Amino acid sequence: MLPSPRRLKSPADFAASFRNGARAATGTVIVHVRRPDTQNPPEATRVGFVVSKKVGNAVTRNRVKRRLRHIVATLEAPFPTDVVVRALPSAAVAGPELRDDVAGAWRRAFSKAA
Repeated sequence: MLPSPRRLKSPADFAASFRNGARAATGTVIVHVRRPDTQNPPEATRVGFVVSKKVGNAVTRNRVKRRLRHIVATLEAPFPTDVVVRALPSAAVAGPELRDDVAGAWRRAFSKAA
């Protein structure tokens, strides 16, 4: 579980990350990284998750979110910013490759945002 200061909660923050962020995709996830504001940089990296109904029923969506939170908690961010991890329908049936997909998209999105 991510602590509260590391969670992205505001719909405006999600929208800004989608609109102004660097994007990297794999077969199971899309990672959006918004470049930090130079006048008011965030104190820590905040992460939000989007898992739509296309992924599956409520049980499946919650399972995917739990897996994604666990994976993201172990990843390092090169600079504090806002990140949105969007799950694709194939994330519901992904096995151990989900970790590699998230980590790869995470690294590519941060390198594009730098």
